[in-house]
Amino acid sequence: MYYYTIIILAMGLSVDSFAVSVTSGLSLPKIRFFEAAKLAFLLALFQAVMPVIGWFLENSIRSYIEPVDHWIAFGLLSLIGGKMIFENFRKQEEKSLINPMIFKVAVVLAFATSIDAMAVGFSMAMIMQRITPAIIIIGSITFMASMFGILIGKKTGRQLAKYAELIGGIILILIGARILLEHLGLF
Repeated sequence: MYYYTIIILAMGLSVDSFAVSVTSGLSLPKIRFFEAAKLAFLLALFQAVMPVIGWFLENSIRSYIEPVDHWIAFGLLSLIGGKMIFENFRKQEEKSLINPMIFKVAVVLAFATSIDAMAVGFSMAMIMQRITPAIIIIGSITFMASMFGILIGKKTGRQLAKYAELIGGIILILIGARILLEHLGLF
């Protein structure tokens, strides 16, 4: 597989992480660089590791995971997005913001946005002999896209802070729906 193909593939895989990062920047407009880097690193790590898992498990579990991976991603993202939308309509004093800096929340987001990368790993196993360059490129591009997404969310968050959870929840549900519709062949 040529490097430019891997770069294009990595850009495609990083779109979901970018959208989650924009949502995170909206939710946390006072996020500091180090915190943003930790979140971006976690998103990039999952995007890079999932193809490796797919690479190694290509023959053994592909037939079991592939039919439901899109439903898992859709369910997780819809659950978090739905909670964000619900929280947006609660009274201000009752609100508990879904904080992507909480490790459990960040891991669920990273996992849900990287499930499609496992399927990419299945495909890579069939056409590539070495996966190391691909995971470095995928991880690097996802990290940069995530940092940029957080910055965009942070800069626009001041104007949209009142609606940040609503917008973020809708974005997460739409990402999940896109993943589902793509795998069902409807998008």
